[in-house]
Formats: sequence, structure tokens, C-alpha cells
Amino acid sequence: MPFKSKAQRRKFAELLVTGKITPETYEEWNRETGGKILPERVKKKKAKKRAKKKSARQAKKAPRRARKK
Repeated sequence: MPFKSKAQRRKFAELLVTGKITPETYEEWNRETGGKILPERVKKKKAKKRAKKKSARQAKKAPRRARKK
């Protein structure tokens, strides 16, 4: 899985130095990232707004009909 940001790459390098991950793991991620220009940080995506559900009362209600003249 490639790195998503420079901050993530630094974190993995720190984990490599402390011995919490293997050099093979770090190299695999680094290889998959390639020469991409990474952002400093990645923000979480905002959740999409959901359409409001009709209440049971509104769903049962028949639509209004136009009056005939």
C-alpha cells in the first residue's frame, strides 16, 4: 500500500528506526509510492449529506390534487 502523505512516510521511518516494522515493509510501501509528490498531510473526507427520509405520517398522506373549476 503506498504512502498517502509525507507525514505518514516520516512516521513509518520512525517505526523502522525503533524496530517496530521491518525494512522490507518500509521498502515495499516506498516502492509502491514511487516518485509521487505527496501532500504534507491528508484530511479526512467529509461525509456526504443524506436525503431526509419521509416520516411514516408523510408517506401515508395522499398527495393534494388540484381542484377542477
